[in-house]
Amino acid sequence: MFRHHTWATLKVIDHCASLRPEQLAEGVPGTYGSIADTLVHLVAADQRYLHRMDGLAANPRIHETEPATLGDLRAAVEAQAARWEAVVDRAPELDVTIPGNAQWPTATHAENLLFLQAIHHGNDHRAHVCTVLGAHGLEVPDVDGWAYWRDGVQ
Repeated sequence: MFRHHTWATLKVIDHCASLRPEQLAEGVPGTYGSIADTLVHLVAADQRYLHRMDGLAANPRIHETEPATLGDLRAAVEAQAARWEAVVDRAPELDVTIPGNAQWPTATHAENLLFLQAIHHGNDHRAHVCTVLGAHGLEVPDVDGWAYWRDGVQ
């Protein structure tokens, strides 16, 4: 699943590389925001999930409050691919605790929650980008499981 997650995110980023800046700034109601902001958010969130599991700093680091090019995002996703592989391989020995706050109780043994959230979050925001593209009459990349399998990436 994480290989698909990486492949699909890279495919969306690469597809968006052909867009003009004003197209990257497009959004539609019901989605996260602009294409650019959504991609930055997706990649930055992955970095936060990974950090909770492996304690490593992201390089390159992506943050929602700082500008990032599609090249920056692509480099970050490529770097994150190896980290995902490593944490998945180490899943049985992970023991992640997420401290509670006013909205959520403390979550112990939360590594499976983070795996689940990363997959769901990636799918959700890639769908947002594809929705914006389609709503503006632009070509939408095929990033479903069938396309992944067909491309022989697995």
